[in-house]
Amino acid sequence: MVDHLANTEINSQRIAAVENCFGASGQPLALPGRVLLGEGILTKECRKKPKPRIFFLFNDILVYGSIIINKRKYNSQHIIPLEDVTLETLPDTLQMKNRWLIKTSKKSFVVSAASLTERKEWISHLEECIKHLLTKTGRQPCREPAAPWIPDKATDICMRCTQTKFSTLTRRHHCRKCGFVVCADCSRQRFLMPRLSPKPLRVCNLCYRQLLAEKKKEAEADRRQPEPIHSAIHGYEPSSGDDSDKSDDEKAEQWPADTEFYTSQALGMSHCSQLSARKHL
Repeated sequence: MVDHLANTEINSQRIAAVENCFGASGQPLALPGRVLLGEGILTKECRKKPKPRIFFLFNDILVYGSIIINKRKYNSQHIIPLEDVTLETLPDTLQMKNRWLIKTSKKSFVVSAASLTERKEWISHLEECIKHLLTKTGRQPCREPAAPWIPDKATDICMRCTQTKFSTLTRRHHCRKCGFVVCADCSRQRFLMPRLSPKPLRVCNLCYRQLLAEKKKEAEADRRQPEPIHSAIHGYEPSSGDDSDKSDDEKAEQWPADTEFYTSQALGMSHCSQLSARKHL
């Protein structure tokens, strides 16, 4: 089907129509061999609340944006290379059904379809395109996807200390490593994660200690490697690791770092924790 539609007039017209809907705020989408396979409206779980978004599936990218006037005007265009995408189906919640997780190395998020059949069709077409691209390029699937941000209303308290209660004056923050909703005291640190941003990002205290430990371990492994021949050159100094991380003798967190929020295990834990997801979702 892709080969049949590639470089045809009808495919070019369909892509041009999408470009016109995004206008000057969007990027050009027409490329040789690129085919628009389908489109539809999905509900995306955003930080504040779920919102409808328009999605366009091409044979090599997934494009989505905000709906201003359906079929006529969109903005906030996002382009995701399909070879960086992995998918995971999720259980239903009280407010959202037919959910699945779109995971990439830079950003991951939850979407839901209007019906179970629609979800199956989206996932089937996405997986087919992803498999074709990976086979063509020889690349491996994304192994370290970014954590999806947990919606603000999923909890009234900090998911790390479980003590601080959020209010108008006490803001919610998100750890860029685990995606948890945390208070300011539990997320004062910043850490450089190049795959997400060229600037240091806010992380919770637990993730910060783990990231420091990983960095220290990598530095120690580098130091154990034989020095290169040019190491004897005057002024050359091999890089050193960071200082050791903080003591582990601190209060155990309610949500362990190795537990993902968007899993059946974590959903079961949430019923026993102080989160108020059922009340607010």
